[in-house]
Amino acid sequence: MDGREARAVRQRLESLARAGVRQLPRARLAPPPAASLSAPPSAPSVVSQAGAPAGAADVAARQASLEILRGEVAACTRCAELATGRTQTVFGAGRPDARLVFFGEAPGADEDASGVPFVGRAGQLLTKIIEACTLSRDDVYILNVLKCRPPGNRAPLPDEVANCRPFFERQLEIIRPDFICCLGASAAQALLQTEEAIGRLRGRWFTYGTAQVICTYHPSYLLRNPAAKRDVWEDMKLLMARMGLEA
Repeated sequence: MDGREARAVRQRLESLARAGVRQLPRARLAPPPAASLSAPPSAPSVVSQAGAPAGAADVAARQASLEILRGEVAACTRCAELATGRTQTVFGAGRPDARLVFFGEAPGADEDASGVPFVGRAGQLLTKIIEACTLSRDDVYILNVLKCRPPGNRAPLPDEVANCRPFFERQLEIIRPDFICCLGASAAQALLQTEEAIGRLRGRWFTYGTAQVICTYHPSYLLRNPAAKRDVWEDMKLLMARMGLEA
C-alpha cells in the first residue's frame, strides 16, 4: 500500500469513527419483483418481508447482488461533471435484508472521502436519530439518490437523478425493505416522483413497491434549523409506531 492509499484508508476510518460506525456491514441478495410507485393509501397496511427473517442463503445472495451493483456504480461515468470531480462513488451501507432504509440526497465531502454514506456532521446526527428509534446503523440500510458528490454540495440536477435512478431502484429491489424514510426534499421527490415540498409530504404515508414510505427533514437541515428536530421526532414516532417499535 503506497502513501496515497494509506491516507485514503486512514481518512475513511476516521470518518466512520466520527459517525459512530464500529464495523462495516457485510452483504446479501435475491432478485425481487420490480419496484413500483402507487398513490398514498388511505389506510396502508403493514407489509412484512415474507413474514419471516431472510435466511442465511438469501442474505448472502442479496449481498452478492449488491456487490455486483456496487461495481457497476463505481464504473459509472454517465454524469461527466460528477464522475470527473469525485474521489470515489458512495454506494450505500447496512443490512442487505434491512427492514428499514434511510434514503438521502447525495454524498458530501466526508462521504466522498470515505466512500460511506452519512459519516459527516449530518451523518452523526442521523446516527443519533436511528438510535433514538431503538435501532443502530447495523440494523438499517442507508443510501442516497446520487452516488457521487455534487460540486459545492448543491442539490441533484434532474438529469443526474435520472442517471442514478436505475442504481437506487435496483438497490431497493434487492433489499426489499418494509419501510423507507426519505430524508429531505430531493430524496422524497426523486423516490415518489413528485414536486411537492417536504413540508407537505411530512406526516403522510406513501408506498413504493411493497414498502411504506415516510418523509422527513434531512439531518443537514436540522443542523441549520435545530428547532425542526421536534418535527423530525414526531415523524420518527409515526415510523416507530408503524414498525411496532417502542421508544
